[in-house]
Amino acid sequence: MSAGTGAPLAGGVHGPGHLRALTAVVLDTLESAARTRGGPLPAGGPDEVARRTTALAAPVLPEEGIGAEAALADLVRAVAEGAADPADPACVAHLHCPPLAVAAAAELAGAALNPSMDSWDQAPAAGVIEELTTAALARLVHPEAPAPDALITSGGTESNLVALLLARERAAPGPLRVVTGANAHHSVHRAAWMLGLPAPTVVACHDGRIDPAALDRTLAGLGGGPVLVVATAGTTDEGRIDPLPEIARIAERYGAELHVDAAYGGPLLFSERLAPRLAGLDRAVSVTLDLHKLGWQPVAAGVLAVADTTLLAPLSLRADYLNADDDTEAGLPDLLGRSVRTTRRPDALKMAVTFRALGRRGLSELVEHCVTTAEEFGRAVDARPALRRRPGAIGISTVLFRPVVADEREAEAGDAVVAEVRRTLLMDGRAVLGRAVAEDGDGRRRLWLKATLLHPAAASADLLPLLDLVTDAAERAAAEDGNSRSAAGGTGAPAAERLSP
Repeated sequence: MSAGTGAPLAGGVHGPGHLRALTAVVLDTLESAARTRGGPLPAGGPDEVARRTTALAAPVLPEEGIGAEAALADLVRAVAEGAADPADPACVAHLHCPPLAVAAAAELAGAALNPSMDSWDQAPAAGVIEELTTAALARLVHPEAPAPDALITSGGTESNLVALLLARERAAPGPLRVVTGANAHHSVHRAAWMLGLPAPTVVACHDGRIDPAALDRTLAGLGGGPVLVVATAGTTDEGRIDPLPEIARIAERYGAELHVDAAYGGPLLFSERLAPRLAGLDRAVSVTLDLHKLGWQPVAAGVLAVADTTLLAPLSLRADYLNADDDTEAGLPDLLGRSVRTTRRPDALKMAVTFRALGRRGLSELVEHCVTTAEEFGRAVDARPALRRRPGAIGISTVLFRPVVADEREAEAGDAVVAEVRRTLLMDGRAVLGRAVAEDGDGRRRLWLKATLLHPAAASADLLPLLDLVTDAAERAAAEDGNSRSAAGGTGAPAAERLSP
């Protein structure tokens, strides 16, 4: 299509033909751009990425359009050449998964059909797909519950928000008090703020997990009233799983309810071998899952599972143009109460396609691969004299480690070396490592490099070059730090902003 010849649609009888030609442009551009980038991240840092992207993308709103093929080629090239590509084995900083091709293809179908999941007459079949998908996930989380249910959300943040919202409504007139660990995701605190709840009471953690004795003391000190305990199954920084059976017992003893943020660790349920790590999860009144983490779905793919479908009643809402009483009485399904959002995408479609394509056994193999690869990667770190892994067990698929040269310096100076290693590899476009502040074996909190391994196909051998890159960058950072200290007469201190985790 050339400029000025109209705007063909994606849907209908002729839509697939239009999409076929344009999709070819996208796929060809993605392939060539990945080769041009040549690594997990574009080299040069923010200024250079901004320059190259602007050269291809500006002006975004020209007076005259340049045509679909040209616009796609330019902007897809810009975003692909400038991408942090989670499909590259050296892109391991975040809970940022490489999506499966089958899920991305399903996403295309959903985008072309564009059902809006807020009324039956906008999403007749997509609503059924969502119902089947949420039922399967609810049963996975609460296998013994008589009537479990689940909602599709935009991710873990929305799932935690809705969980606290539902708990607040059950606690009315309240006020509901939220008790959570120091390891909790920031979305728990933000949800309490957004809902007008008191700031959560924070319980001390040991080795990255809630200390049950500290939780017991905290609940005893609250003196009754409605309480929601929020535990975590897969912390963002360390992949730690709170001791759920003990937490559930303590919560029940004090009449408190339990919500578990399993945005990271929830997919362990797909594996018979790994599911016991989540023992006690089924005792939670609600559970957050996030399948655009350890589920290989394109963003967004969040889930909130509840032990009983009646717990979702506070979300019920009437809007005559979407779910009029007489329409509902006549048999049209009511979708409006399935979310705090109105217009929303058919995110369940890509999940359902993936589930049917792989089955629980296939999903289990992918989850187990990531966990096993992390264990092997941890052993590879242990075998490198120049590197040191954080003491203790590996959390799901997250490995924390740091260069030994960082330990040879004072605390802040050592952390500065770790931070500089990460930034050097980012600026060079050679590796995307995360950072986390966590307790060391001596009880002190130090800065660590973080490898979050979510690649369902990368072998541990694919990750070994990453250790070479870290070792080399650490030696350079330490040498530069030593030179700067010598120039300053040994009194120089690293800038404070370089130490912030």
